[in-house]
Amino acid sequence: MSASAGKVVIAALAGNLLIALTKFGAALITGSSAMLSEGIHSLVDTGNQALLLLGMKRAQRPASPGFPFGHGKEIYFWSFLVAVLLFGLGAGMSIWEGIWHIQHPVEMTRPAIAYTVLLASLVFEGISFSVAMREFNKVRNGLGYFEAARRGKDPVFFVVLFEDGAAMIGLLTALGGITLTHLTGSPIWDGAASIVIGLVLAATAIWLARETMGLLIGEGADETVVEAIRLCVAAYPQIEHINELATLHMGPNFIVVNMSLDFSNQLDIGELESLVTRLTAEIKALDQSIKRVFIEAESVGKHEHPIPVEAD
Repeated sequence: MSASAGKVVIAALAGNLLIALTKFGAALITGSSAMLSEGIHSLVDTGNQALLLLGMKRAQRPASPGFPFGHGKEIYFWSFLVAVLLFGLGAGMSIWEGIWHIQHPVEMTRPAIAYTVLLASLVFEGISFSVAMREFNKVRNGLGYFEAARRGKDPVFFVVLFEDGAAMIGLLTALGGITLTHLTGSPIWDGAASIVIGLVLAATAIWLARETMGLLIGEGADETVVEAIRLCVAAYPQIEHINELATLHMGPNFIVVNMSLDFSNQLDIGELESLVTRLTAEIKALDQSIKRVFIEAESVGKHEHPIPVEAD
């Protein structure tokens, strides 16, 4: 578990737990549907952060005969589960609560409590969001937020960031619904706000599920890393073709590189072994996340898309 990722998750968990308890208390006193939905949202987020912490801890387990590449991919599984829970529990229950409240309206009482809790929640959520944003900015390398999340290999940063972003939108929506209900006397606005909160959560969950699904299935390394590997190979005139070059993230900081190379027929066995040893060390030095390198010596043969090696 990296210190940055751990800081982001722990800050989000502590903030959401306090906010959830406060929202449920306010919902009980005021009878607000939107406030109850927000309480559900914060409770689901608290559970999500606990799952992320569990995933981060389990992903650190060392390699074993049964798992020769370690357990790094487990963080992807737990991140995907977070998206599923956000959709099923957070979005589903918020939408259901909103519809029920519209069909069975309940008069809202003591709205001042709801306003106070929502404004305080905005402050707490804003602090958590700022922590997540600051840590995410350290790893996005100047890319746009959505592009950095799409290309990022550590889901912890963008899962927490976009969860917190959805929470901020949800709080503003709840504030709007409660305000309209207070001004008009119609509880429909409160129920409608709950439905909108559910839809925001559903959209966030679907997007997070899509991003983490790719990592879970098996995404390759970033294009810049792949290109650096190609240029490293191209520096050796004894290599005539790159028959295949495949990379795979076995975790946020664990890249496996597998290559099929067509070496010059002029090399003897000793020279070939020495070249493979040097090339392996140089490829690992390109990026600290490259942990394992497998090089196969093969002729071009029937490989469909060999890449002629030409140094740039």
